Amino acid sequence: MELFKSGNPALSDKTFESGRFATELEALDYERMTVRGAAGKFGAMMLALIIAAGWAWIRIPQSPNVMLWMGGSAIGGFILAMIIIFKPMLASKLALGYALLEGIFLGTLSALVNAAFATRYPGIAGQAVLLTLGVAIAMFGLYYFRILKATPIFTKVIIMATMGIALFYVINMVLRLFGSGMPFLHDSSPLSIGISLFVVGIAALNFILDFDQIERGAEAGAPKQMEWYGAFGLMLTIVWLYLEILKLLMKLANRR
Repeated sequence: MELFKSGNPALSDKTFESGRFATELEALDYERMTVRGAAGKFGAMMLALIIAAGWAWIRIPQSPNVMLWMGGSAIGGFILAMIIIFKPMLASKLALGYALLEGIFLGTLSALVNAAFATRYPGIAGQAVLLTLGVAIAMFGLYYFRILKATPIFTKVIIMATMGIALFYVINMVLRLFGSGMPFLHDSSPLSIGISLFVVGIAALNFILDFDQIERGAEAGAPKQMEWYGAFGLMLTIVWLYLEILKLLMKLANRR
């Protein structure tokens, strides 16, 4: 049976392999995953993220432990994400916790960035949120009307580009630990802005793969719990997209 693949690490090969479910759940009467169910779980996760982000926006920036809050939520979210990726069936128990931690991290980060750019780019965080939602809705429309399809070639290109970006970021992180790094990733030069635009584009196109994987999971007869895993995969992409759009807007603001 063909393996389903996505650029999103949460929706990768063997995650929604129909043969796998048929083997593991053979002869069992179980409730199956649906696209509507995954959408509902994603809605619940988004609500949790928004509530946590709103609370963090108001309360945490005034706290003397603001960096502890932001760093702790980021690390906690990463740990939960890794657990869910390697243990998909735990998504139903951990996905909302992940959404809450990401909400705290994004809410705190957004409040700090919004304050720092209050003069140069008023409301930068709000514009990043609107752009992220707009891109996500546009990608859904393109997928729903089959204007963009997750063909084998399209899938391979997006996966390779996503892996390349991840590798590029890891190399930069390692170099920064040794006091070096890649300045063109963070400055406001035309090259840096071009790189950010490319990364935003790849992040957006990952939605097409994510939507496709959820549909294939439902068709493969995945168990109901996997709706949470599909929703978790979508949230990974939307968090990534928001961070990249916010970074791009910051670069543009610095050129003013």
